[in-house]
Amino acid sequence: MKNSNPNIIKINSVVALHNFLGLQCPLNPLITIIDHSKTTTNNQSQNQKLLLDFYNISIKRSFKGQLKYGKNYYDFDEGTMSFIAPNQIIAIDKEEDKNNDGWSLLFHPDLIRQYSLGKAIKNYGFFNYETNEALHLSEEEEKTIEIILKNIQNEINSRLDNFSQDVIVSNLELILNYCNRFYSRQFLTRKMATNNLLTNFEFVLENYFSKNSELILPTVDKLAKELNVSPAYLSDMLRNVTGQNTQQHIHNKLIEKAKDILTTTELSVSEIAFQLGFDYPQSFSKLFKNKTNLTPIQYRKTYY
Repeated sequence: MKNSNPNIIKINSVVALHNFLGLQCPLNPLITIIDHSKTTTNNQSQNQKLLLDFYNISIKRSFKGQLKYGKNYYDFDEGTMSFIAPNQIIAIDKEEDKNNDGWSLLFHPDLIRQYSLGKAIKNYGFFNYETNEALHLSEEEEKTIEIILKNIQNEINSRLDNFSQDVIVSNLELILNYCNRFYSRQFLTRKMATNNLLTNFEFVLENYFSKNSELILPTVDKLAKELNVSPAYLSDMLRNVTGQNTQQHIHNKLIEKAKDILTTTELSVSEIAFQLGFDYPQSFSKLFKNKTNLTPIQYRKTYY
């Protein structure tokens, strides 16, 4: 089924993807593992983009060139792992840039819909990361992932029974949990990139709250855009390094600003709330009490 944009092809199923790539019909209509060394890109498809209606987990090895992270470039020699959620557009590699060393695991949401993973998969933020925020695996980490991948492939190749889908979904969840662990390692070990991002985040956030005029509260999306990263990646990085996500950092900075105003001015709580960008004073008071266990008035009284 074609999209209104002639260069974008909507693919609704794993079977349709196999047909598009010229592969044999998949053994399981809800999940497939594609070996890129066995696929070819025809001339007609090279300039097209795909809108896939399923999840895509891919590894590319021997990545060519460098990846840009913020304003810096980094070399990556290990396996580069990327994650794409349904209804995101991906581009097909040009023939001269095509990397045939790797694989893709693709599965339809219907595969996991009746399992706890169907809801929990939204908690794996890396499905919303940008391409330059890919997971870069060590050799040992890649071996761990590929052992699980082989388990899934074996289940796909075996005769279906009442336990096949349970086993496949369990292995999918295991892969995602390992990737959570490996991303946590990456945030901590790639110190230069992480420290630069953390420093820039603190600088950008401080700029919002250093204004003396009425404050317009920054959103997570706005901060991420200014830092040239995805909102999900920014929050996950902060959570791994500082223990708190982006929204919590915004709230902490907001409370510190509120404390300064409460102890250095005679403005009413309503005036302070409006100055801090709240539409309703009650919302400000509720947040302040949640963070400090005191109402704004109670906090002010501790200083007078």
